[in-house]
Amino acid sequence: MDMKRHYYEDVQLFSSSVVVFWFALLILFLALFPFLFKNYYVYLANFMAINVIVAVGLNLLVGYTGQVSLGHAGFFAIGAYGTITLMSQLQLPFLLALPAAALVAALFGFLLGLPALRLEGPYLAIATLGFGLTITKVIGRIELFGGRQGLHAPELVIGPWHLNTDRDFYYLAVTLTVLLTLAARNLIKTKVGRAFIAIRDADIAAESMGVHLTYYKTLAFAVSAFYTGLAGGLFAFVLRFIEPEVFTLMMSIMFLAMVVVGGLGSLFGSIVGACLLSWLDLQLRNILDIPYLGDWLDTLSKTWFSITGVSNIQFIVFGLIMILIMLFEPLGLFGFWIRTKKYWKTWPF
Repeated sequence: MDMKRHYYEDVQLFSSSVVVFWFALLILFLALFPFLFKNYYVYLANFMAINVIVAVGLNLLVGYTGQVSLGHAGFFAIGAYGTITLMSQLQLPFLLALPAAALVAALFGFLLGLPALRLEGPYLAIATLGFGLTITKVIGRIELFGGRQGLHAPELVIGPWHLNTDRDFYYLAVTLTVLLTLAARNLIKTKVGRAFIAIRDADIAAESMGVHLTYYKTLAFAVSAFYTGLAGGLFAFVLRFIEPEVFTLMMSIMFLAMVVVGGLGSLFGSIVGACLLSWLDLQLRNILDIPYLGDWLDTLSKTWFSITGVSNIQFIVFGLIMILIMLFEPLGLFGFWIRTKKYWKTWPF
């Protein structure tokens, strides 16, 4: 039996030589990825890496602390606009502007976490929704942030390196994604993570056991917003141009869908859910190019749904996936993974 004698044994990254082998294989594959695949797939990997950071941060809030948020597009916008503004106006280097903008997003997350002390469920979701819708409207009216015209990202320079291509940016995005995922994995194994889980399971019981609800609920919002702000800063350099209309309600819903589809309370699920929905999001934008199916969907949408055709078909597919997940596997893709492992461990019985 695997007996643990100290809490910090949970924080150990490698529990066996098998884990070391697979982790090393994963790092090798990530390092060689840009040389094995075409530039489009490198861009797709960058897009996935950014969404993984958001999904991991959001899962810390929703999956581990039990607080619902529909306003993470607002934190995403703060990180994107903050990074570009600090670099353009204050001439800060990227490695200082990015965490500084993420800290600003964390501050807003802390302030948004205050209503969580008295609100829960749909009421908290509405409060966060209001924040997400408001912040983009405010940004769009401030000339410092480009108003409705948006902002162009400056050249991305880190020391002697000029990251002008998707391949160059890939190593930055993937490195930050791996480090932030490991940090989140360790966080949930510590005192803070156990407090988050206790609040999720029974906040009154957690408070009676000495968990400071005010501190940990606001901390969960701040940490989640910090992750999302970092991802927003990276996102600005993937698009190279941002405007308020990019950060919509549907973006917040998509972030939440990644967590739900991947599996609440699972970092592995966050990664898989973010990668799957990121891939679907880009693929479904070209659904009209599919022979026969594209023409049929275009006709169906114009006849029964919208005169603009199937421009938002990806959101219909995301909604359908979420409904099926909630009906057949509440644990999401992580639940399918657990069931598959159990099946093969007990095969053929």
